[in-house]
Amino acid sequence: MAPVPPPGTWLALGGRRVDVTHRALVMGILNRTRDSFFAPAATFELDDLFARAERLVVDGADLLDVGGVKAGPGDEVSEAEELDRVVPVITALHERFDVPLSIDTWRASVAAACYARGAVIGNDISGFADPDYLTVSAAAGATVVATHIRLRPRVADPDPHYDDVTVSVREFLLERRARAVAAGIDTERIIVDAGLDLGKTSAHSLRLLRESDQLAVLGAPLLLSASNKTFLGVMFDRPVTDRREPSLAAAALGVVRGCRVLRVHDVAGTVRVRDVLARLSETAA
Repeated sequence: MAPVPPPGTWLALGGRRVDVTHRALVMGILNRTRDSFFAPAATFELDDLFARAERLVVDGADLLDVGGVKAGPGDEVSEAEELDRVVPVITALHERFDVPLSIDTWRASVAAACYARGAVIGNDISGFADPDYLTVSAAAGATVVATHIRLRPRVADPDPHYDDVTVSVREFLLERRARAVAAGIDTERIIVDAGLDLGKTSAHSLRLLRESDQLAVLGAPLLLSASNKTFLGVMFDRPVTDRREPSLAAAALGVVRGCRVLRVHDVAGTVRVRDVLARLSETAA
């Protein structure tokens, strides 16, 4: 079994401080978009989104991640439109559920507006491209996710090349972690994410999953976002609607390799896998 983070690995989420040494956190995905790669527009309407949120909480989600713009190419979504999509959702979820809320955005203005309404995590797939992102996050006492991406969100990257993808991602994440610390964000409020499928071939993403242990020792909990991703479809020749088992297996491998936040569509299944692995890890310790 590959090494996991050392004892005493803690993550601060708002007013909570969580020990993630043996027990990974499960982050349920809530997309208020019309063009998501998985189940497009299924939760764009508020009634549908709140019904799914309730189901995710009942299923055991430790966190909820709200996004208003998909990562890949698509129709332009203005700042005003993104704010209109996500701020009311964060506000309502904060009133209804006692779980930490994450805002999936690369815009500092959107992050700040959501922090003001109850979000405690800024999940930024751009790697802090907006120069104000870390400033507003530090001011709000928020936790941030530093994600590796080769270009930028919404831009196609059909032929990515790396001399060594794991080394490149590792160096990027170390630099972004240092940037967050320099901005005044406490080390317990920094998460890193290899960014599977973001500017990577399927082979790159598979290698990063297998070598998660090399990224789980960078001084920040490692987030895994492999759920229903393209690299799993390529590996197992399955459409996006038929990747449940590969996704659960990827989550299990990620946990064994040191991932401590699992961003997923199938919360119930992932919670069961996580709990078994946590019990085995605690017994072994």
